[in-house]
Amino acid sequence: MDTADETARIRAVLRDQGDAERAEYERRYLKSDLVHYGVPVRVVRETCRSSARTRDEVLALADSLWDVTEDGRPVHETRMAAIEVLVRGTRLLEPADLAAAERLIRDSASWVYVDGLAEKVAGRLVLRFPPLAATLDAWSADPYMWIRRSALLALLPGVRTGSPDLERVSRYGDALIEERDFFIRKALGWVLRELSKKDPAWVGSWLAPRTSRVSGVTFREAVRHLPAETAEPLATAYRSRGAGRGRR
Repeated sequence: MDTADETARIRAVLRDQGDAERAEYERRYLKSDLVHYGVPVRVVRETCRSSARTRDEVLALADSLWDVTEDGRPVHETRMAAIEVLVRGTRLLEPADLAAAERLIRDSASWVYVDGLAEKVAGRLVLRFPPLAATLDAWSADPYMWIRRSALLALLPGVRTGSPDLERVSRYGDALIEERDFFIRKALGWVLRELSKKDPAWVGSWLAPRTSRVSGVTFREAVRHLPAETAEPLATAYRSRGAGRGRR
């Protein structure tokens, strides 16, 4: 595969499939300064289907697509394509390639790029190579909010496959439970929500002593799938927490 040729092919297909009205809607919804063609995610995925086949090709094509610019600005669809290439090629990647996902996360400023990289690339790598979880420990305390969010979301593959890292769910939860940023609160809630589908007792036990500290965003997600006999006492405790704290 010639990286430059494949990048040009993917870019041309995406541009040709674009819709100006959809592009404007996406720009506004994502509050984005990037160039948007207005292409559905389904089309991005189909366009990347026959791309990179080896580890080196995956990494090179992802970098090339991510770095595409138009009028001096990155292109949303080619960045989404870069993520898709990495997701499709995760089985080919090695432990050192977690750095590639981290580089792109640090170059992102939106959930629309961060979440796929965190869960479907970083998280799957950590699941395949457990020692990489030490990197998530560093991420959970990183100054960059999107890296902290990624530390949480990277735990999701383990949760979904029935092999959750409960120690890290608890530790990251305690470290981030009082974060003010919405995206951190939401991510913690998502992890607890997904875990509750498989282990509601653990989630209920973890939340019970923390109802005075947890944000409303996190709490609502965490209890969404809990059985009533578990959720109702937690909700009562959450509602009756100290006066004057207000809704968070």
